[in-house]
Amino acid sequence: MNAEHLPSRRTFLKASALVGGGLVVAFVVPGGKRLAFAQEAPAAAAALTPNAFLRIGADDSVTVLLAHSEMGQGIWTTLPMLIAEELDADWANFKVEHAPAAPVYASIAFGMQGTGGSTTTWSEFDRYRQVGATARAMLVQAAAARFGVDASACRTENGAVIAGDRRATYGELADDAGKLAVPTDVALKAPADWKVIGKPTRRLDTPEKINGSAVFGMDIQFEGLKTAVVARAPVFGATVKSFDPAPALAVPGVRKVVQVPSGVAVVADHFWAAKKGRDALSVDWDLGPNAGMDSARQLAQYRELAKSDGANAARKGDARARIATAAKTIEAEYHVPYLAHAAMEPLNCTVRISADQCELWVGTQFQTIEQGAAAAITGLKPEQVKVHTPFLGGAFGRRATPGADVVTEAVHVAKAAGLPVKTVWTREDDTQGGYYRPMVFERARIALGDDGLPLAWDHVLVGQSIMAGTPFAGLVKDGVDGSSVEGVNNSPYITGLADHRVDLHSPTNGVPVLWWRSVGHSQNAFVMESLVDELAHAAGQDPLDYRRALLKGHARHLGVLNLAAEKAGWGSPLPAGRARGIAVHESFGSYVAQVAEVSVQDGAVRVHKVTCAIDCGVAVNPLMIAAQMESGIAYGLSAALQGKITFKDGRVQQSNYHDYPSLRLPEMPEVDTHVVASSEKPGGVGEPGLPPIAPAVANAVFALNGQRLRVLPLALAKA
Repeated sequence: MNAEHLPSRRTFLKASALVGGGLVVAFVVPGGKRLAFAQEAPAAAAALTPNAFLRIGADDSVTVLLAHSEMGQGIWTTLPMLIAEELDADWANFKVEHAPAAPVYASIAFGMQGTGGSTTTWSEFDRYRQVGATARAMLVQAAAARFGVDASACRTENGAVIAGDRRATYGELADDAGKLAVPTDVALKAPADWKVIGKPTRRLDTPEKINGSAVFGMDIQFEGLKTAVVARAPVFGATVKSFDPAPALAVPGVRKVVQVPSGVAVVADHFWAAKKGRDALSVDWDLGPNAGMDSARQLAQYRELAKSDGANAARKGDARARIATAAKTIEAEYHVPYLAHAAMEPLNCTVRISADQCELWVGTQFQTIEQGAAAAITGLKPEQVKVHTPFLGGAFGRRATPGADVVTEAVHVAKAAGLPVKTVWTREDDTQGGYYRPMVFERARIALGDDGLPLAWDHVLVGQSIMAGTPFAGLVKDGVDGSSVEGVNNSPYITGLADHRVDLHSPTNGVPVLWWRSVGHSQNAFVMESLVDELAHAAGQDPLDYRRALLKGHARHLGVLNLAAEKAGWGSPLPAGRARGIAVHESFGSYVAQVAEVSVQDGAVRVHKVTCAIDCGVAVNPLMIAAQMESGIAYGLSAALQGKITFKDGRVQQSNYHDYPSLRLPEMPEVDTHVVASSEKPGGVGEPGLPPIAPAVANAVFALNGQRLRVLPLALAKA
């Protein structure tokens, strides 16, 4: 670590005060590259500011404070492993805490404190190892002084420094080490010497999640805390004309009924009273301009838009002229519906406001956004807003709302009520009034050569922009939201063609949209990998061999493609009534191929087995990677086979798991995951397992019965 990357002594001490005790080591971003946003992070979040800490206590405990949120993806374990690799501490002594919200904890991926986009591990890979190495060097220096020997005579092992027959634990050395100057240069282990990185390691948070001691947002409780539920608009954009609080106030336990920007809140002693009070509440709504919202009509509008030019996302040569004169062309239309996130823990936020402080207890992916939203409502400074981050009971992007809708509403409720309040969303509240993965329509025309390979590709996408109107609007360039076209405009199937064109239409309406697990890749991988399967069939070629031909020169794509095919036994006989489909896709810096084995049972698609291969660069914890592949496949299958949010007369038609189902245990296929050994830069893991599953299943259905399914959720034609 170079001296120019170290914090000033004053800044270091200020940051240390956030965590306190023992040896506290700050670690910084060594020249990390941030994404460019419309609104830059405060100067205090620049690269020279420490943004995470390690604390070693006198009891030999090693506490890692995470600037990121644990929401099931496993960073509670993966990031401490990086420190453990360089620190040589006893893994049994490791503890983890969520860090408070503060500019010093800004992520290099976002320029603010946040978790998402499968960025955590790769963004922290260098600096977490550096803090472990820095702490170890300081402990060795302290031990050398105590032993009266040169530091070179000392070695570390399992949480202790040893020199000859003398030994001191890290806890015994912590205070002395904490008084030393932070080293300006530390050496990291060579990969050949790694003992922790790459070793399958069980999660540190599993015991407390099994025994029930883990604290989630819904678990927050303290003296005087009330619970609120909000009557929100039945149609997006609707507003309150009037309401009668009397029926709600008549419900035992209801204390207050207050109007807030999102609707009318019923505040009570506990959830059931609040819900019963809301059920009794009478609200007269002005339904506004979206009362006629209808999914069928919207699809027709999108289909018409796809016939015209949009904002250009990629262009080379003249694809349309080439297609017009081609001897053989393929034209296809695909579309996918709105999707809800449907995380297991319902949304909630606890707020306590005093004259000089606002405290939030909320499972969030973006502490900086929540802090700023609460400050704006209360009139406090951001540093006067204290954010407590409990475990997140699932998120999938829903707890990373740029408008901070959950926190914004909860702060308004607590402010209006003049009480500490936990605002709770029911499952129906979120399903019918939350944020969604956009509905998307795509139209592709492709010219084929005599060899069956594509000569020209013209692709038009229609779907709402996620980034527009958010703090991340700077990512929309020349009318193109990169998250809408990712996986298409940069697809290796397209970019190598002399003639290609990708256009985007981003219509606006009243439906709030948000990133959903794997974002644009979630639909675009389905479209691209299904189209490639269509091309292989048109060319009369095996889908695997066809992809191999298209992906020449793309070693990592080919690596996972070949591995998945080999492990799945591609081409070998299957039981009668079963078939295989294959797909490969790169997203978030990782490459994933999947082979799905399917049948049709009682008129529905049944997935029996998925063989998955992933190249995510350096694999920190293979056990966690396999778990995330299984998770992505389960979540992706839920959407591919069952997920759909539709509108009629402005209202969402689905409400809970009975009509917006998630995959059940008997429906879950066997998953066989293979992790490619790699020395490449780490990529994401939480999201890349999802995109290939829908096309792999759809392609298997075509191989089974000849039905080409171009719409999600997959539905077989009735006999």
